[in-house]
Amino acid sequence: MILAAGVGERMRPLTERTPKPLLRVGGAPLIEHHLRRLAAAGLREVVINVAHLGEQLEAFCADGSRWGLCIRYSREAAPLETAGGILQALPLLGAAPFLVVNGDVWSDYPFAALAAARLRGAEVARLVMVNNPPQHPLGDFTLDARGWVRVREEGAQGVTYAGIGLYAPALFAGIEPGVRALRPLLDEAIAAGTLGGEYYPGDWEDVGTPQRLAALDQRLSAG
Repeated sequence: MILAAGVGERMRPLTERTPKPLLRVGGAPLIEHHLRRLAAAGLREVVINVAHLGEQLEAFCADGSRWGLCIRYSREAAPLETAGGILQALPLLGAAPFLVVNGDVWSDYPFAALAAARLRGAEVARLVMVNNPPQHPLGDFTLDARGWVRVREEGAQGVTYAGIGLYAPALFAGIEPGVRALRPLLDEAIAAGTLGGEYYPGDWEDVGTPQRLAALDQRLSAG
């Protein structure tokens, strides 16, 4: 699943007429970089949630056949946030664990490794963690030696969630439909000892502002 329903408030004015995942870096829209990498990793079925200017995303991605993919859409009248959007899309995603990637990040993360992973026992999700970007120097979480995610203690150095993860439908069991943030569910899983993680040291960017978008575009265009 590619999360693509957000309004992109911090990216205004660019997102007033263009949905954030269609902003271009390195000669292609952000979402196309994901689609190419997912196809190269052997994935074939993709769900994209859409809301803000969603008709543009559907027109660009269409049925996914030009990348060798089958794309279906989960349409939201207004953005439901991450957990709410995933919950609504569960009927399209099925009963097995599924990969989720934020539509507004760029990374060379090897999707094939996560797609082939198996969740351990009671593990309800496995999140990819990356080095902290300058705008988020302390990070969100920590990882213990056994690959379990912990809450970062005040003042401690942590790692940042990359917006890439493998999720089991069980993580969303019992929550009501509607606008729902993901972090409370992750905190519950951490407390239960069921949230796994892995560290990725490679290239990753949170394209959160026009300035970061321009910098990434310049870097990718330069090769």
